[in-house]
Amino acid sequence: MYSIIVVPPPTTERDRFRPDASRFRLAPGERLAFGRSESGNELAIAHDGVSRKAGEITAQGTFWTLSNLSSHQTYVVENPEGAGEHIKVAPGRLDAPIPFEFSRIVLPAAGDLLPVEVWAPRHDYLRSPEGLDGTTTAPAFSVDRTKRYFAVLAALCEPRLRGEPHAPLPTVDQVVERLRPNWRAASRTSVQWNIDYLAVKLRLKPGPETADTGPRLNGKKESLVSLALRFDLVREDDLIVLLAPTRREAR
Repeated sequence: MYSIIVVPPPTTERDRFRPDASRFRLAPGERLAFGRSESGNELAIAHDGVSRKAGEITAQGTFWTLSNLSSHQTYVVENPEGAGEHIKVAPGRLDAPIPFEFSRIVLPAAGDLLPVEVWAPRHDYLRSPEGLDGTTTAPAFSVDRTKRYFAVLAALCEPRLRGEPHAPLPTVDQVVERLRPNWRAASRTSVQWNIDYLAVKLRLKPGPETADTGPRLNGKKESLVSLALRFDLVREDDLIVLLAPTRREAR
């Protein structure tokens, strides 16, 4: 039983059309060393900017670890499905655990960024037990996906959920235009009111009865989006609230 699949980076134009045979399949406990040298590395990466002994990937059942054997380069492991979520593995760090099901190791190499893709098994999740005594646990963040404030939050998060983790956030005017198909009365005032409401609801600022007078909270939109994406308050599937009714039915 294989635990993870490793897809090497394309270092030449010909590499972009390599067959599946070039992929490495690791069972739990197996290791894959990679680096520029063909000696001692199962995965040799022919690039002058890659260390001779660059790193090692180890399969551990439902997750895997990465060792950074370089002396100076920090490696970044991205979650392409996580709107900018990533882990940094410092030079010399051994067996850093990687929790993502689909990951991309980014190797900085003399001006190039070489991607090594790693596919791990789907994770298992605990099912909510039934029949427990007592009151249910209060949710950390209470959001109603049928309300307009959630559509505003989804519109703010959309660029980064669409695979652009560092995309600039939409302006209020852009949010208004994005919401018009479903909310004809959307305006700058109504959208800004919902942004202010979200900042209070998600406890990014105190309520109006306790707030100090003065300028508005700097970076309010950025704070809202950061919180929403970190705690999965808005997922890519939630962007359906931005579609016009006819387009929703077509899907």
